[in-house]
Amino acid sequence: MLRSLASSTGLALAAACLAAPTFAIQVCELNGEPVNPNNGYTTEGKTGLMRCRDGEGGPVVREQGLQRGRFMGVVRYFKDGVLEREHHVNERGNQDGLAREWSRAEAGAKPVLIKEESYRDGRNTGLARSWYPSGQLKRVAGYGDDDREQAVAEFTAQGQLAELRCATRPMLGGDFDDKTACGHAGAVSTVTLYASKGQPRACVSFERGERRKSETLWDNGAVRELMEVTTGGGVERSFAADGTKRREMQWLALAGERPRRITTLEQEFHESGKLVRERRWRAGERGGELVSEASWYLNGQPRERTEFVSADGATLRRETRFHDNGKKSFEGAWRVAATGGRSELPTGTHQSFDAEGRLRGERIYDERGRVKRERELDERGTAVRDDEVFEDGSRKAVGR
Repeated sequence: MLRSLASSTGLALAAACLAAPTFAIQVCELNGEPVNPNNGYTTEGKTGLMRCRDGEGGPVVREQGLQRGRFMGVVRYFKDGVLEREHHVNERGNQDGLAREWSRAEAGAKPVLIKEESYRDGRNTGLARSWYPSGQLKRVAGYGDDDREQAVAEFTAQGQLAELRCATRPMLGGDFDDKTACGHAGAVSTVTLYASKGQPRACVSFERGERRKSETLWDNGAVRELMEVTTGGGVERSFAADGTKRREMQWLALAGERPRRITTLEQEFHESGKLVRERRWRAGERGGELVSEASWYLNGQPRERTEFVSADGATLRRETRFHDNGKKSFEGAWRVAATGGRSELPTGTHQSFDAEGRLRGERIYDERGRVKRERELDERGTAVRDDEVFEDGSRKAVGR
């Protein structure tokens, strides 16, 4: 039985070995002599172009330059014997100089250049370009000395401008006239951006590289989002496809060592176009300080209003609520902790009103935020309950 088991195991292993895929080992040579790039002894002190093939006599898969035993210079990669990528490395092994990529639409077709960029010691520099297989420019970007993209122009397969990001100076050279398009020629410039199917999707205005206005569009051509920027701030609005405004935001731009953007207004609109929510801020020492919040019913009547005010060195949050007929339903204030957040203590007199606006209840708080008196009134304004409230929660009717 043991012999039978061993025989079966051997057959299974043999079948597994036969079924496993085989990979050819790269065979490399330099100046007509075999070398192993993983064995520095075989390349020590040598200069030339190492060429590696997919197995003995197979197609070339890689070429790499050596200088005095160190991999430097050109590096090329091939697919099915056809050049696919090429770049250069310096003595530190970092990319340095021009880097390119090619692609073939189908087997046997002539490779076309699809990407080209430059490096300086491993960092992007100058211009980087990419193309569609048709040869149409797809993207061009300009890099600064900090290895960051500063200007970018992207195009659809039909050659229409799809995206534009401008720098403080023209950078894209002959590939795209960003001097004119980015407003560096002395006048504000407006360009249209297109979707992949050819329909306009945005209109953008630039002045000396700064985006001053942009409109993104719905498929029907209506404005979807609008942004306008000035030296002092800006505004953003969004719209439904039928043109109804749904949102608005305004901000201030504060200059300084660390420029800041402080939101001053936020508004939300119902699909009917009615304003339903609003928040306002003012610039303060810690940035934007909330001043007020408000909301409305869809019939146009106020729903809730909150204001933040200063009183006796403290910040108070005053809240007023309304019935849907516009009559006040509640009014009261809270003392906001100096540390911010939602740590609040009720203060003063809080009042409740019925749908006719008549006072129906009061709570009076002490300086520690505890109820010290509570009144309930009928529709004629006569007190039906008037209690003094003690810190342990017990009550005593006033006058008893």
